[in-house]
Amino acid sequence: MASASSACTPYELYSKESGKSYGNQPLSICDESFTPLEVRYDLQAARPLFTRKNIEAGPLNMWRYRSLLPIPEGFEPDLPVGLTPLVRAKNLGKRVGSQSLYVKNDAVCFPTLSFKDRVVAVALANARAFGFETVGCSSTGNLANSVAAQSARLGLKACILVPADLEPAKILNTLVYGARLVRIDGNYDHVNRLCSLIADQYHWGFVNVNLRPYYAEGSKSVGFEIAEQLGWRLPDNVVVPMAGGSLIRKIKKAFDELIYLGLVENKHVRFFGAQATGCSPIAQAVKNNTETITPQRPNTIARSLAIGNPADGPFASRMIRETGGWAEDVSDVEVVSGIQELAETEGIFTETAGGVTTAVTARLLSQGRIKADETTVLCITGNGLKTTDCISNRFELGRAVRPRLTDFEEYLNELDGAVQEPELALAEGD
Repeated sequence: MASASSACTPYELYSKESGKSYGNQPLSICDESFTPLEVRYDLQAARPLFTRKNIEAGPLNMWRYRSLLPIPEGFEPDLPVGLTPLVRAKNLGKRVGSQSLYVKNDAVCFPTLSFKDRVVAVALANARAFGFETVGCSSTGNLANSVAAQSARLGLKACILVPADLEPAKILNTLVYGARLVRIDGNYDHVNRLCSLIADQYHWGFVNVNLRPYYAEGSKSVGFEIAEQLGWRLPDNVVVPMAGGSLIRKIKKAFDELIYLGLVENKHVRFFGAQATGCSPIAQAVKNNTETITPQRPNTIARSLAIGNPADGPFASRMIRETGGWAEDVSDVEVVSGIQELAETEGIFTETAGGVTTAVTARLLSQGRIKADETTVLCITGNGLKTTDCISNRFELGRAVRPRLTDFEEYLNELDGAVQEPELALAEGD
């Protein structure tokens, strides 16, 4: 008999729009409302299972929350995904004007350095339960890496489709695990439509197509961790990068479940979405006070967020506005500056999506939409080693010096000259 910490709460797929229940099957869209399916739990059955005591006695990874994740009966996870650091960002906070700023750092998530490891772990658990031997995904990069790595560990075949212009590091980080990679001459939305056709034709388990409801639920672990790491408290604000719009919604769902089950005090949390200007359909919907998403053709260096017609966009826009939050978008120049700012202040090297989130957080504070004394968590979802191409031209290696102290001191003076020379000029003027 399973212990309380490892037992699972009964769950099923259903449509929030039509109310129709679908049990558990590889399906993602309601056949009546044509909206994405969600996972619904028996929260009363969860009460004796999902407790602080059971969670804290669980493993030091996301599986400590497994009783409110859609895990098939009998599945025993052994990959230590999640439980990434929540870092107090005092230096960044001082620079952008926040007295209580935290970074949820999924740039160090195991095994492939992005939050996608969480969602893939849950999706593949269900892929095995449904009997799929081949799995795949449509991806802007991080998801491709995670599906390739985790399917290799589970002994599943993987076929991954990506836009042809994906960053070279993300291509390499997919191929190294032995997955079949297909580059598509088109953007993410083209790739995703093709994957939907392939899933039906080949009976493959595509984590973000026919397994999408289970996949999306893995994102809740981010919200559970934030609350636990804050001492079982909720923050005032959360800033989240948006691609398909699922992550920001699932963090909100995690908070709601914690409140309902009494693990945290009821508190109103505002949610803020971050996008790049070159692909900002959800942010534009929020600004226009609508749930209607106007599809865009992506044109940004933040390729991991480059989804022009996001499936969860209408629901993300609604949720953001209902919480009193907001959404902003920033230029590619600001994205790169955001990457550098986070690295220089907190020693965290993030990919372009993190540059978006950092730059948007700074703007929200400058606009007064987020107050300086409020507790704010910004979510960093991927590692900067995957997108080095976007910043490589901003740094020079410099010349090599001979292994002599005099040569070293001479070169050090060269490096410091830009700072020292004005100071010397000021001293001479005095």
